Amino acid sequence: MKRYFHKELTELENKLILLGEKSHQVVQLAVEGLIENNLDKVNEAYKMDDYVDVLEMEISHACIRYMSLRGPVSSDLRLLVVALKASKDFERIADEAHSIAQKSYRLLTTEGSLKNTLNLSEMGKLVCELVNDSISCFVKEDIDKAFLILKRDHEIDAINQKHFDILSNEAFRDEMSDAARFDLMLISKSIERIGDHAKNIAGGVIFLLNGDQ
Repeated sequence: MKRYFHKELTELENKLILLGEKSHQVVQLAVEGLIENNLDKVNEAYKMDDYVDVLEMEISHACIRYMSLRGPVSSDLRLLVVALKASKDFERIADEAHSIAQKSYRLLTTEGSLKNTLNLSEMGKLVCELVNDSISCFVKEDIDKAFLILKRDHEIDAINQKHFDILSNEAFRDEMSDAARFDLMLISKSIERIGDHAKNIAGGVIFLLNGDQ
């Protein structure tokens, strides 16, 4: 019987890893699509959100069912709580990427090839690393990597603040339309929020491994 329960938990962990990988993929596609002026990537990112939503719902239902029927011990209960929270964060990461894809599509179809994407390429690369690391620290139970994610998130916050300052400056009006500046501001904010969700997942791993948040 114990082995059966263990199999259920292993399947749950594998689904969570798959969800993380898909969330990472949709972020990468959305950001690269904008930077590379690639509508195919933007459209692919836009379409992936539904799959992520279904996967997150399956994980949530599995966690609740296990807690209701199996009477998990404290270590397993911590895993289930972390899985519930992490799945929601991964789903929200994909939601933010979906929002980036929407705005990128509008920018690329109305503004054409963007000459100035500020530091969105660097910002996107960094946040993709954090999302990937959040998956890795969960899989490998790497608490040091989890703490490093918490520190590196500040780098994303700093870039987002710079973008806000630049795009709010009246001198930047000649670069592009007000609508385009506003969309870029929202895209930068979405990337910053993705970093926050990666940080939340890392915090969950820390809680799972040592009981602290």
